[in-house]
Amino acid sequence: MLATVALAPLPRPSIALAGPASTSVSPFHGDVQDYAVPGDLAVAGVSRESYATATGPDTLVASGTNYDWAKLVLVFGDWPVTDENVRFMVEWMREENGPDNWWNRNNPLNNGYGSGGGSGLGSYGTLVDAARYAASNLQKRTFYADIVAALEAGTSADATARAVWASPWAESHYGYGAWWSTAPVPVVPAPPSAWGR
Repeated sequence: MLATVALAPLPRPSIALAGPASTSVSPFHGDVQDYAVPGDLAVAGVSRESYATATGPDTLVASGTNYDWAKLVLVFGDWPVTDENVRFMVEWMREENGPDNWWNRNNPLNNGYGSGGGSGLGSYGTLVDAARYAASNLQKRTFYADIVAALEAGTSADATARAVWASPWAESHYGYGAWWSTAPVPVVPAPPSAWGR
């Protein structure tokens, strides 16, 4: 006794979607499914996340140029790392030590604070220490408030330079700009030992 069982497909049901009463899906017709969308249907908004990156001290030390040291001071001071702030910093470094030996005594700005030499003639163990002390010196002295304000704005290297000239950072005041060059500063790496590597 052999029996064969045949199953017939069930009929395809109509599918109703949640939403406005006029929205519905018609039954399948062959391989095509029809769907009617009302004309006043609003498009759902799409959320797009945004991300920002910031260069950290380790990346700057690994690269090791005068521009990286300028950025490191800005990072330690919590000032914006803008093109204008970086331009100002490398110009200032050039006025203090020259571009080819900007890491002289690991003290690119001839900062006296924490360097043991007073009046900017001391040295630091590493350029990282020098960057921390330079940012700290600018922040803790009230007579550097205009420099800090210009760095916080980050919009004008020239305005920040004028704030330095008017401050007691250098006894000469850089000739109130007469001895300050705004020519492009070349990118110059410091020896790894200056960075403590």
